[in-house]
Amino acid sequence: MSVLPPAPFGRLLTAMVTPFDADGGLDLDGVAALATHLVDAGSDGLVISGTTGESPTTSDAEKDQLLRTVLGAVGDRASVIAGVGTYDTHHTIELAKAAERAGAHGLLVVTPYYSKPPQAGLARHFRSVADATGLPVMIYDIPGRSGVPVATETMLALAEHPNIVAVKDAKADLEASSRVIANTDLAYYSGDDALTLPLLAVGAVGLVSVVAHVGAPALRAMIAAFDAGDPVTARELHQGLLPIFKGIFSTQGVITTKAALTLAGLPGGPVRSPLVDATEDEIAQLTLDLAASTLTPPADLSLAMAGVTTRPAQPTLAVRGAAAS
Repeated sequence: MSVLPPAPFGRLLTAMVTPFDADGGLDLDGVAALATHLVDAGSDGLVISGTTGESPTTSDAEKDQLLRTVLGAVGDRASVIAGVGTYDTHHTIELAKAAERAGAHGLLVVTPYYSKPPQAGLARHFRSVADATGLPVMIYDIPGRSGVPVATETMLALAEHPNIVAVKDAKADLEASSRVIANTDLAYYSGDDALTLPLLAVGAVGLVSVVAHVGAPALRAMIAAFDAGDPVTARELHQGLLPIFKGIFSTQGVITTKAALTLAGLPGGPVRSPLVDATEDEIAQLTLDLAASTLTPPADLSLAMAGVTTRPAQPTLAVRGAAAS
């Protein structure tokens, strides 16, 4: 019997990097291959054009190509969530409408960054984007990058919007998250790999992960163990991932993730400026962190892995409040 709340997009989502070729252009063959690999490895869904996808340096046309390529590769068996958030409400709405036309299953909308709007501005921004399409919206609350948090009272009010169904929570405030979870139907996803287990304990439904590029099987098993009522096994799996939880963010996460993909022979390519590719010393440390981590669960957990809940075949707003499939 599942102990976790319903998960409208699945339990384990990967915030996918955007593969580039040697000249810095989109590697669409690599995009399709990486998306397929991530879903095969255990991701229930992919988040495209988030920060890990280097969205600040991809054009609107590239975002559209990327989304359509991922949908073509895995859209029939995984949730595909389009990152559309910017610090400009009008531009965000344009990207949201384009994502809907392309066939996205949902939208990730980050808190407007740099301009530090007041809470009334945040509320109007999120409502305006949610009004613009028929797609379910996941709010991305990450004050460390955006400069402002979504206050608890604001989140409680936004939860009343029928299109706002989920939160990617990277605020590291378990008390605030607990209050929203206790008083709304919002599906909370951990936006910080290392805090997934404690967030599950207070009512989160899953994870939007960077580490899943290399550790999806173990992350999936951890969520499954917790969902099956086995917190001891979940804790052991969490502890086995501690080295890579730290290592993948030893510098900017896109940099180390693309380095890890290169080490694994998977598409990733270079990063775009102002990011810089990993140094030899960073790659050497990352190699040690990967080796020290339990990225694949023990064979006797295969049953628990098979039992983890996955996304509905066609994500819709109707899944809110319903039992997870």
